[in-house]
Amino acid sequence: MTSKRRLIGLYRNQYGYTFNPYGYDGYFRVQSDQSIVKDIEKAINGEYSAIACYNKLADLAPTQQARQQIYEIRQDEIRHYEAFTNIYKQLTGKQPSPKIDAPCSEQYREGIDAAFIDEQKTTDFYHEIERKAQDLSIKETFRQAAADEQNHAVWFLYFLSFPKKDRAQIRQQDYGATGALNASSLTFQDMLTYAIQDEYLAQARYDAIRREFGDIQTFVRIQEAEKRHITALNTLFTRYQFPIPSDNASQYVITPDSVKAAYAAGVQGEIENISMYEKFLLYELPEDARTVFTQLRNASLNHLAAFRRGLARFEDS
Repeated sequence: MTSKRRLIGLYRNQYGYTFNPYGYDGYFRVQSDQSIVKDIEKAINGEYSAIACYNKLADLAPTQQARQQIYEIRQDEIRHYEAFTNIYKQLTGKQPSPKIDAPCSEQYREGIDAAFIDEQKTTDFYHEIERKAQDLSIKETFRQAAADEQNHAVWFLYFLSFPKKDRAQIRQQDYGATGALNASSLTFQDMLTYAIQDEYLAQARYDAIRREFGDIQTFVRIQEAEKRHITALNTLFTRYQFPIPSDNASQYVITPDSVKAAYAAGVQGEIENISMYEKFLLYELPEDARTVFTQLRNASLNHLAAFRRGLARFEDS
């Protein structure tokens, strides 16, 4: 008598565990497996959304360390997505149709906060799937994925734990003028990126000062001038077909405690800005870029003098 049993199909998931979507007699365990198909579909959508969102958050990250770690977390999510997709296909015989299940914030800190909460919820959700699953390899896949998600939550909590002062200090390492001054080498695109970051930073600083202390004319006039600096740099980005960096400088600015401190911050910012452009001018540059960098350096010299006069009024009083 010919056996009606099918050969058992074995599959290896992303964690190296053998996955058998069939029962011992070779037929689909429809009742038991279908009970978690919806959960796996939800998990796939969650991973798909995280992959997209973490790419955005990495671009917004204030430091290279944070950016690299978020990219590593994103790679974990890609592994999860591929593993869950494979399980889903074997259980249903269909390719999933993933969709974004939640929007991603345009602001770094808000995005990190949302990611921390989501990773905690996802950890619990994956443990729930682990408990439901009957196939041991599915259990192990979601157990390890849950451990990854918990580790991600710890990283996001770490990024959230910096007080504002510490975050601003970290920003000094690789953002704006100080990033340029710390760089051991610079490409032309690097120079444009650091330059526009520093102009964004100045705008954010003046916005914070004006919100706190009102429209002090020195800051109003210089802020208008800084807007023209951004326009000049944008022209170079466009001309040389470089992508214009997004402006996320506001999250790295600390509002000064007093008007005197605001002038002092202005002095420090202009000193760094001038030093940055002087460093750029030591390199071989396109002639139009050399002209723009020189003009912006000279404008910053004027701004520095204005801030020093404002600071002197407080020191003389």
